[in-house]
Amino acid sequence: MKITFLGTGTSQGIPVIGCDHPVCLSENPKDKRLRSSVLIQDEDFQIVIDCGPDFRMQMLQTGIRQLDAIIFTHEHSDHTAGLDDIRQFSHKNGALPLYAEARVLRDLHKRFEYIFNNDIIYEGKPQAKSVQIEAQKTFKIKSKTIVPIAIMHGDLPILGFRIGDFAYLTDISFITPSELEKLNGLKMLVVDALRIEPHYTHFNLAQALDLVETIKPKQTYFTHISHRLGFHDEVEKLLPERVYLSYDGLEVTV
Repeated sequence: MKITFLGTGTSQGIPVIGCDHPVCLSENPKDKRLRSSVLIQDEDFQIVIDCGPDFRMQMLQTGIRQLDAIIFTHEHSDHTAGLDDIRQFSHKNGALPLYAEARVLRDLHKRFEYIFNNDIIYEGKPQAKSVQIEAQKTFKIKSKTIVPIAIMHGDLPILGFRIGDFAYLTDISFITPSELEKLNGLKMLVVDALRIEPHYTHFNLAQALDLVETIKPKQTYFTHISHRLGFHDEVEKLLPERVYLSYDGLEVTV
């Protein structure tokens, strides 16, 4: 199974607009981060987790021409605002399935009413099909069984996902012991590591490392990174063995 990091930045991306922080001024491509999203591919299976405002550019950069589905972790704009750009996929292959919890689907239907309202008709309109998922129920997309992982993002309950030996936990601030058990035996973990300082709605670097020590996956990649974590190359030198910072465009195999 191939994982492509489409974006590895926080809600503002890096560089942040109008920011003169040294990381925002860095010329290293690994310090330039679009909003967080991953592409997962395996034989007949091709999905994206989250669809933020950089979705169009991410699809152009990867050359993707077909998607089986988009899965949403939660409804925040940095994870959903690119939904209009599914139109080319839906024009070629029909209504694109969108998998999300009921609360998230309600938010998408409100913000993107023109997509879901059958009374609104115009040429070029995106086509989507809502598929409701639940935190404690696995579901399948083609040949893959997907296990939702219930996590907290501050006060907001959201989802991470496990697919085979791979798990993706962005925007996490807390996880219960029972949900941790769903992550046993991972070969690859992708998890939020926002910055050095504590944050109310995200893991900081120390919390992310604590989770790695608890789960002990064979490999870990940190994502949803802000400029306040530091320069990519400098931070990565400080990480334990088999723990890495992800970067936009990185491709790994599980």
